[in-house]
Amino acid sequence: MSANGSTASQPLWQDPMCSGWKQDLEGAVYHLANCFLLLGFMGGSGVYGCFYLFGFLGTGYVCCVMWGWFDACGLDIVLWSFLLATACLLQLALLVYRLRKNALPEEFDLLYKTLCLPLQVPLQVYKEIVHCCEEQVFTLATEQTYAVEGETPINRLSLLLSGRVRVSQDGQFLHYIFPYQFMDSPEWESLQPSEEGVFQVTLTAETACSYISWPRKSLHLLLTKERYISRLFSALLGYDISEKLYALNDKLFAKFGLRFDIRLPSLYHVLGPAAPDTGPESEKDDEEVRGPAMPTSGQRTPPRSPLPAASGPPAPPPQARMSRLDSGILGEDSASLVLEDFEEVSGSESFMDYRSDGEYMR
Repeated sequence: MSANGSTASQPLWQDPMCSGWKQDLEGAVYHLANCFLLLGFMGGSGVYGCFYLFGFLGTGYVCCVMWGWFDACGLDIVLWSFLLATACLLQLALLVYRLRKNALPEEFDLLYKTLCLPLQVPLQVYKEIVHCCEEQVFTLATEQTYAVEGETPINRLSLLLSGRVRVSQDGQFLHYIFPYQFMDSPEWESLQPSEEGVFQVTLTAETACSYISWPRKSLHLLLTKERYISRLFSALLGYDISEKLYALNDKLFAKFGLRFDIRLPSLYHVLGPAAPDTGPESEKDDEEVRGPAMPTSGQRTPPRSPLPAASGPPAPPPQARMSRLDSGILGEDSASLVLEDFEEVSGSESFMDYRSDGEYMR
């Protein structure tokens, strides 16, 4: 004990009490173990940093076990190295278990990368949104209806993951819904949380579709509790509704050759099939377009003097009516001008009469 006490109390700056230094170096396993330990302690933070850290440390302590068993022949070295290697391997197993437990299904992982990751939505917030829909993916067969006009209640909000859905009203095609678009965003925004209603359109799957759905009450509770998620859904729903409106506006542009304002009211009723009786005003417009009537046999027209030969290019033919840009009427609003343009299209069908894009293109 006195020898040990004198050794412990010996100052650090004095020479160590060693009987002799070894002339040869330790084996390669010892140096390899220290290299692995050095690399392990250089690991970073986070999940992958922990994988790096415990992976290299565990490998280094395994090498220490081999060195203590074959070269050093020390039982204490073997036991301590074995315990440390076992602790590192247990940490690696725990990390793998947590990753597999918190992993999202393939559909939800692809949805996060497509829709939420560009908006820098945190993964934990996205998991709360997924938990609200209970991680269930629903399917629709071809020509199966998701909602029927005037019958299906508005009690959920759905997002299409794959396939294509056709939207129609009164049997007339409106537009399509494509993947990663909400299927019933206008219906969701049209009702307050305490109100109830039914769909005003019919949604039919044109191909095999898959979608996720949030119950109305559960989603409203989540939006009330989480302000960030509420703002996120407000932005996504607003963008989705605007895309649907612009899709209808593009069909109007392709049909009539001019782009209309999507904010005009009752465009659907204006674009419906024309009534058989258009009234005296339309008859008057038709007479203006057709020009004056031909004279009968009982009427004589006075002789006309021959026109002088024109030296310049021929004059353009007279137009029946002035265009809207040259009419000079500044007191009419855009809605009245567009409605008059619709009335002037005689004998043309509405784009609402087409049930699909194939019929529309034909």
